[in-house]
Amino acid sequence: MTFSVSSADNDPGVPVLQVEDLRKSYGEIQAVRGVSFEIAAGENYGLLGPNGAGKTTTIQMIAGVLAAAGGRVTVCGQELTTSTTSVKSHMGWVPQEIALYDRLSARENLAFFGRMQGLSGRALAKRVDEVLGLTALGDRADEKTVKFSGGMRRRLNIGIGLLHQPDLLILDEPTVGVDIQSRAGILDQVAEMTRQGMAVLYTTHYIEEVERLCHRVGIIDHGQLIAEGTRAELVKTVGERTRVLISADGNLSEGADRLSELDGVHQAGITKEGIDLLVDDATPLLPRVLETLTGSGVAVGGVRVEEPDLEAVFLHLTGRALRD
Repeated sequence: MTFSVSSADNDPGVPVLQVEDLRKSYGEIQAVRGVSFEIAAGENYGLLGPNGAGKTTTIQMIAGVLAAAGGRVTVCGQELTTSTTSVKSHMGWVPQEIALYDRLSARENLAFFGRMQGLSGRALAKRVDEVLGLTALGDRADEKTVKFSGGMRRRLNIGIGLLHQPDLLILDEPTVGVDIQSRAGILDQVAEMTRQGMAVLYTTHYIEEVERLCHRVGIIDHGQLIAEGTRAELVKTVGERTRVLISADGNLSEGADRLSELDGVHQAGITKEGIDLLVDDATPLLPRVLETLTGSGVAVGGVRVEEPDLEAVFLHLTGRALRD
């Protein structure tokens, strides 16, 4: 599978996307307040935020469909505005809303959008065939898309964004409403795009997708980018401690007291189910934990270990669930 990017002679030292001090207001409401980040070639950047955080407005300004009130967006070293068509040729935007013509076949949809992107003749026909193969729709190419499943429509929607071989692909909730198999296929496609050099801006409500795909993550809330970094860097913001949940019966008070004295245990509390611990590293500590509980007259029914993850970071920083 090949997801080649455009042939533009870009300086490898210049990020594919640079967002600098981006701002947008609606009356007295500041929807976006000084957002800045960048994406390199071959990098997948995840943008996370609760509803109303300014994420959609930011994406629309980056895609050039909404004028910014301040700041600037640069793609492949060229500044972007709502009217700079030459810069937009470096970008592919796949919106959350599926943009297809139901009365046209997959091939006809691709041909139509390809012509809008400046392709024609044999080059267009070749590229349409390539994209049909990339999206695993070759055997359904001549069927009207009204007959397609949600997953097939999503894959075709992504294919339209890939037709002109952009340097930057913006994917806004690309797996919403698709079945598990289609979702896995879409995630594999996105991972392959970045491996072959495409820069990707990825938004989703599924944190596990970001953990699987994205090299770096930006968290936006109240119109501001409040945190940015790799998964490991972001996890450090809430501490790298692991939570151990122990279901148990017996002398829980004494068990918790004795556990709190162990090296590596930072917190031991009693719950309705048993005892919860906050520890540095659960793996070497668990045998000592179980031995201590047994010696305290505690019968252990089960142990669950919860490693720190992006969801914990997100809730810590925003105080809101991603789906709020």
